[in-house]
Amino acid sequence: MTRAPKPAAGSPRTELAEALRSCRSSYLGVAVFTAILNVLYLTGSFFMLQVYDRVLPSRSVPTLIALCILALGLYGFQAILDIVRNRVLIRIAGGFAETLDRRIYHLLVKLPLRAPQMNGFEPVRDLDQIRGFMSGPGPAALFDLPWMPLYLGICYLFHPLIGLTATVGALILVAITFMTEVKVRQPSIEVSSLSGRRNSLAEASRRNSEVLHAMGMVGRFAQHWADYGRRYVEAHQRAGDITGGMGSFSRALRMALQSAVLAVGAYLVINGQATAGIIIAGSILSARALAPIEQVIAQWRVFVSARQSWHRLNNLLTRIPEDRDVMQLPKPKASLSVEAVSVAPPGVNTLVARDIAFGLKAGQGMGVIGPSASGKSSLARTLVGVWRPVTGKVRIDGATLDQWSSEALGEHIGYLPQDMELFSGTVAQNIARLEPEPDAAKVIAAAQAAGVHELILGLPNGYETEMGEGGTALSAGQRQRVGLARALYGDPFLVVLDEPNSSLDHDGEEALTKAIMSVRARGGIAIVIAHRPSALAAVDQLLVMRGGRQQAFGPKDAVLRETLKAATPVAAATAAGPPSQLRAPAARAREP
Repeated sequence: MTRAPKPAAGSPRTELAEALRSCRSSYLGVAVFTAILNVLYLTGSFFMLQVYDRVLPSRSVPTLIALCILALGLYGFQAILDIVRNRVLIRIAGGFAETLDRRIYHLLVKLPLRAPQMNGFEPVRDLDQIRGFMSGPGPAALFDLPWMPLYLGICYLFHPLIGLTATVGALILVAITFMTEVKVRQPSIEVSSLSGRRNSLAEASRRNSEVLHAMGMVGRFAQHWADYGRRYVEAHQRAGDITGGMGSFSRALRMALQSAVLAVGAYLVINGQATAGIIIAGSILSARALAPIEQVIAQWRVFVSARQSWHRLNNLLTRIPEDRDVMQLPKPKASLSVEAVSVAPPGVNTLVARDIAFGLKAGQGMGVIGPSASGKSSLARTLVGVWRPVTGKVRIDGATLDQWSSEALGEHIGYLPQDMELFSGTVAQNIARLEPEPDAAKVIAAAQAAGVHELILGLPNGYETEMGEGGTALSAGQRQRVGLARALYGDPFLVVLDEPNSSLDHDGEEALTKAIMSVRARGGIAIVIAHRPSALAAVDQLLVMRGGRQQAFGPKDAVLRETLKAATPVAAATAAGPPSQLRAPAARAREP
């Protein structure tokens, strides 16, 4: 498994810097290739110098042939080195991204829990942007830049006036580079921001396409999309106009500089201070000296985007650090305790649940009831470790949830969220939580515990039935029952079910009751959040919540009696439902 390297203790280096530092030996090789290449780039200018100063005056064909053979060999070697350098840069970029890929995925799935207001795909795009720059022509131009003084120095050796002309041109191009940086910065930031907004709107539209069509909202969303698109195109055009204009100006300047060097050389030849070969060689060298700067200007927009991506990704990686390694704890088997827990959604300062405290032992089941917005689902997310409590602790067998790694804790947790979704794949893969080599016996046992085994056998391909993205091949009730089987897979110690009967028919509710009883019978703990009383038939404890606070907790029958006493007759009838629905199946079996 490839993991991002961790900074040494006390080191200020970030994860991105460490990943880049791990490529230093490869970049050293690129630097060596660049040094040889830049020496080989002198081939053209010195070839012309020899042709004009040696071959033409002597009219020696053998000398010309020898020079041509030598130049061809050097050009061929130059082409090979250039190909190798480009391939090495591409592989460095790929290795850099691969080093961070798993870390970025963990960041991707943590963002909705830590910073839900952010675009969840931004880290992926940022890493791709950095990788794209690292594998493009930009780094090669940056490696070539330090060799510019070599070409300028040779120009000075030809004659100080030629060197001075080339230096002036280089300084003008450097000034253009800084102007490009200043002018393109703000449009590039706008392009990045508007791109993120457009992607967020597209994802929201995709998720809610049924609602948009059913309620006639497509036109309004299309208007927002068009507005973002117009502003994005305008910002993109401004950035493109600046970099394109500066790039065109720099190319024109380089051509003008070549002509200027030719003119200066001609003047020197007329005055007997230089040879004809120096005119051509100086022109070629001056153009070669300025080529890296021109290339940097052409790639400046890509460089700015990569730099912004680097800063954003760096900040995110620092804000959401990698999970630390923790000691493996024994399999839980005794208790769950909640100690004065207060909960707030990620990125929100308002508490939605306050001072919740209760304890459950192995074999117990607890129902959680209360009106909407009373904090029930928020409590469920906290119990399974999805949200971190603002204050208080959740303990399993005495250990707080942060003493478990996410992977280790997940083996002992079964969770059926209110908005349950399945993944693209087979029914068996979904029940087995996408394990690469699931145990068929455990899959079938989970399906039987959820009362869905016979239903699955009735599907076109049984357990190998492909469900499509989100389980679209199944009905809502079937998806919920498969989700229940997934929650029960592997006999987890703590099973938390949030509105598990919202899409179930009578048979499904009977299966749900049996599943909860089976969790309790094997020594697990079941917690059921429900509005419909039928879901509470198999629990023996009850937690009542209202306004984010715990109103009552204790044995189900006792809490219900106290709750019903405080309610109006109508509310009491609504809360209680038929008495038979609140009794366990075993109790109902004893009735005549």
